Amino acid sequence: MSTFHGLEMAKQALSAQQSALYTTGHNISNANTEGYSRQRVNFETTSPFPAASRNRPEIPGQMGTGVEAGSVQRVRNQFLDYQYRAENSKSHYWDTKADALSKMEGLLNEPSENGLNKTMDKFWQSLQDLSVNPENTGARSVVAQRGLAVAETFNYMSDSLGTMRTDLKDQIDVKVKDANSISDQINSLNKQIKNIETHGSLANDLYDERDRLVDELSGIVNIEVSYSKSSDAALDTADGLATIKLADESGKPLGSTLVNGDLSQGDLSFNEINVKVTDDAVETISADGETYTATEFTSQGSLKGFIESYGFTDGVDNAGNTVVKGEYPDMLADLDKMAKAFADEFNDVHNDGANLNGEQGTAQFFQNADDETAANITAGNITVSETILNNPDEIAASNGGGSGNGENASDLADIFDAENGDLDNASVRSYYESIIGDMGVNAQKANSMVENSGILRSQVEDQRMSVSSVSLDEEMSNMIKFQHAYSAAARSMTAVDEMIDRVINNMGLVGR
Repeated sequence: MSTFHGLEMAKQALSAQQSALYTTGHNISNANTEGYSRQRVNFETTSPFPAASRNRPEIPGQMGTGVEAGSVQRVRNQFLDYQYRAENSKSHYWDTKADALSKMEGLLNEPSENGLNKTMDKFWQSLQDLSVNPENTGARSVVAQRGLAVAETFNYMSDSLGTMRTDLKDQIDVKVKDANSISDQINSLNKQIKNIETHGSLANDLYDERDRLVDELSGIVNIEVSYSKSSDAALDTADGLATIKLADESGKPLGSTLVNGDLSQGDLSFNEINVKVTDDAVETISADGETYTATEFTSQGSLKGFIESYGFTDGVDNAGNTVVKGEYPDMLADLDKMAKAFADEFNDVHNDGANLNGEQGTAQFFQNADDETAANITAGNITVSETILNNPDEIAASNGGGSGNGENASDLADIFDAENGDLDNASVRSYYESIIGDMGVNAQKANSMVENSGILRSQVEDQRMSVSSVSLDEEMSNMIKFQHAYSAAARSMTAVDEMIDRVINNMGLVGR
């Protein structure tokens, strides 16, 4: 062993402790950086030498040669990452659904003084007043205006739901672009990581950025993430290249690869998600040569939540018409069904009565605003006919017993609570209450799932943070520990230096 080996060993100790101090400083600097995982220096004992004259040189002996700083490794648990991403997908899915239903609840605004239910009550009351005073011009005008208020409330609800639905369509486009952009960035990081790992280094900060993007992608669609070795020269502690596949709600792959990080399957690449959206519904979702219907696309996440809220095709009915399902299409269809059934029944009873002049069936009360007929009435086009609005005397309040007879007005009022075959034998009031009740139940379920999935995600996130996040208390302790080790190594170097000084400058002076 060299006379100067003690200096070399002390120098290596100084260098190793200095590396640990620098890494500790890096951790402290990034304590509040999103997605950062704390790092540590792996100290390694250098190869020992055999004790002098006891063993052959090629056999490891008992004389230690010091320490060296090995790899700088980040602290991360892939199993916790998997759990977090699974819960993150569910949480974003229910967040999206709850938000869409919350907006719908705010629009329909039931129960309230301005909702459809209250507006229909006022219309019903005006018909009751007219049945008592059928010759009263003011009562007739009130019926016409209250009927128009009901029609305009239907129009407002239908138009507003349509506008919200258009916003959901835009959100689908945004989410698809976000997912494709993230996949592109992950693929780019895979390429950079490969170049670094090939030279035997660890790309810790690039790993963190890639994991952050993967977490973000898991909020849009549920994914399966696997890793493969980038090269034979890569360290065993290297994370490797990430391959990301679409997965169903249970985490099983659907068959589409979004990011290919497996070099045995070809070059590093990514595949875009494409969603075919029309003004009526989402038809298909495709990626990597695979095409799914909305019912087959079981990858939970915000994209699935937007698709189910906006509406999607679900086969055809017995008449050969495309069936569209979803939160907003279902509500719009229910309102259209209710408006048409109410208008048709009201017009039928109205036509059986006579106006103030004793003339029967001279005018429809409700009509289609688009073609000014009583055909194909929906919540979006229902209105009161101009004939009624301009001349309330045309309202058929009588059943033919003279102008003072108001029995037909009473029959018109009874429509609100009478069974209607077009509404599954429910009355207009009860049918509306049922669709509002269903919406409330769905919203309550979504809000409950938001809370439950949020709690599970927070629990996993806390576990993950306990492993990977920076603890300033722990880093301060490490800093003191490495500082003391550095000082001790410096003192060791001083001792060796004094010993060598004695050998060089003071030995060999005997007899002079």
